[in-house]
Amino acid sequence: MSDTGFSHVSVLLFECIEALNIRDGYTYIDCTAGGGGHSLEIAKRMGKNSRLICFDRDKSAIAAATDRLKDYLDRVTFVNENFTSLERIIKDFNITNLGGVLADLGCSSHQFDTPERGFSYMHDAPLDMRMDTDAPLSAYEVVNKYSEAELKRIIFEYGEERFAPRIASAICKRREIKPIETTLELSEVIKSAIPSISRIDGPHPAKRTFQAIRIEVNGELDAIKPIIDASAASLTKGGRIAIISFHSLEDRIVKLGFRAHANACTCPKDFPICVCGKKPTLKEITKKPILPSNEELEQNHRSRSAKLRIAEKI
Repeated sequence: MSDTGFSHVSVLLFECIEALNIRDGYTYIDCTAGGGGHSLEIAKRMGKNSRLICFDRDKSAIAAATDRLKDYLDRVTFVNENFTSLERIIKDFNITNLGGVLADLGCSSHQFDTPERGFSYMHDAPLDMRMDTDAPLSAYEVVNKYSEAELKRIIFEYGEERFAPRIASAICKRREIKPIETTLELSEVIKSAIPSISRIDGPHPAKRTFQAIRIEVNGELDAIKPIIDASAASLTKGGRIAIISFHSLEDRIVKLGFRAHANACTCPKDFPICVCGKKPTLKEITKKPILPSNEELEQNHRSRSAKLRIAEKI
């Protein structure tokens, strides 16, 4: 834990550092600095001629990372923005030697363990779930103002929740009486909508719905493709992009994003030669994702769903 009180255990830490193949004289970007765990290991390994840019839209994460990287501040720049602005930052900072890009798509332990942030169904707190506490959309607005059809869609698509219609209906009926204001209120509504037989085994009944609302609030899935595209366009030859995902929706977007840049030709398969002229910009280093070791799983149970995929600029 840093002096700022921001705690977070970096997932697949050394696998990520090895994946980036860090070399002196290049710029590296950590799109999700969090508490600075990955960033610190990058800073330790890059030479004095290198540069590290750390993104995070959570101000407390930026403060924690700044404290953790205090010995390397002469070569580290912090950006308090969503990493969807990666392409613009690369241009604004005139980065022509991009050697690696890292993104850990998971929420930080700090965000889940700080009740007032409203991420967890295990603590009673105001419905929030914003990674950027200045953002206009919170979980309260999603839960209390989205239509039943919109709620059903995001709970089904983002939460992969088979009881999405029942949950959306229960939320709408409950909010007709009074707004749903806290995480435990929402959790109870969700549990009431799921048949008791389906609540005996498996994860907490609210887990998938909370995930879906969090993804909607923070636009998490929309942010993945832009960083892959920006990295593919800007990495130097041999530069790497490494992305850690935590559920199947994210992993699929990463996999397809890497594959799109690795198989850029759009010509029909029966064409004898390529006529579209589109050339691959990335090659997949990991055909199958890297998973946490048994040792890491024992030390950090939150790493159990993590998957790391790596691609390299051609």
